[in-house]
Amino acid sequence: MADKNLLQIHGKFVDYTVENANSHMSFLELLDLLNEQLIKKGEEPVEFDNDCREGICGSCSMVINGIPHGPTKESATCQLHMRHYNDGDTIIVEPFRAKGFPIIKDLVVDRSAFDRIIQAGGYNSVNVGSAPDANSILIPKDKADMAFDFAACIGCGACVAACPNSSASLFTAAKISQLSLLPQGHPERYRRVIRMVEQMEKEGFGDCSNHGECEAVCPKGISIDAISIMRREYFKAMLKNV
Repeated sequence: MADKNLLQIHGKFVDYTVENANSHMSFLELLDLLNEQLIKKGEEPVEFDNDCREGICGSCSMVINGIPHGPTKESATCQLHMRHYNDGDTIIVEPFRAKGFPIIKDLVVDRSAFDRIIQAGGYNSVNVGSAPDANSILIPKDKADMAFDFAACIGCGACVAACPNSSASLFTAAKISQLSLLPQGHPERYRRVIRMVEQMEKEGFGDCSNHGECEAVCPKGISIDAISIMRREYFKAMLKNV
């Protein structure tokens, strides 16, 4: 029996021609049409992830012509439509490539590393009782707005796929920054940042070197300001030696 650690999966590119595609189709509908044609021919369909098809869940992640989620700004793959292409165009579709995202099959990767980062500290475990009145805890509007922007992260992994270092810093930072800006997250803020950063490193993601590619492809337009906040939180936590 071969050592599973020695096994390697070798991928390949396959050329497909999709008949009867039209400009009104979404990109995922194009893949649906391709798979229908392949199944009719008795061939194996192309595996890809999808769920809500509304740009909410982030599961439709794939690299299209070298860009995670495709050429349109601040949109997921499911929000990309064929009107952005011309008849006869060759479109190169690939899975996300990163050590932290092992390829399962075709365009499907295992993104459970993100779940483990969240499990390491991306939550509030302090019992605060029932929900307080909305105005009982005053939060400055600029901080509330910033926290809301970071909370928009859908965990799709485009930031990892675009980063030359395969860093998960933008995802991790968005979750850390969201909670650090709100009073509900303060009791565990220093323990949280250390645990989540350490888990990110354990998952095999690279370090951030400020290329900014993550922000450029994020379907929710999350700013790399989150990474600055995460770094400050981490330094404070290390100084407190928690």
